[in-house]
Amino acid sequence: QVQLVESGGGLVQAGDSLRLSCAASGRTFSTYAMGWFRQAPGKEREFVAAISQSGGNIYHADSVKGRFTISRDNAQNTVYLQMNSLKPEDTAVYYCAARLAYSGSDTYYTTGAAYAYWGQGTQVTVSS
Repeated sequence: QVQLVESGGGLVQAGDSLRLSCAASGRTFSTYAMGWFRQAPGKEREFVAAISQSGGNIYHADSVKGRFTISRDNAQNTVYLQMNSLKPEDTAVYYCAARLAYSGSDTYYTTGAAYAYWGQGTQVTVSS
């Protein structure tokens, strides 16, 4: 089992940058594929980015491609989401998620149902 704690959210202006962090408990972080999702008020949860357990495979949603970058540091048990050129429509609660990867695979997952563990979320608000 893994516990996830997000941090780094806040209130910024359009065009600014933020870096979200998600710290994971446990000593087997490198066996988990990780993802970032977000949920805006009144909207369904939306996939943002995903990364394989080694960090060698990543995927970003079209809505953030070219502006956001997911990465991980397995030595620090942390996954990051670098967010540049933020827009008001990026305003949401951002969640990180983890799932135990299949042995021998190094893939990412883009659906919420694929993830077993979730953090409590961090609020990102982008003003225009």
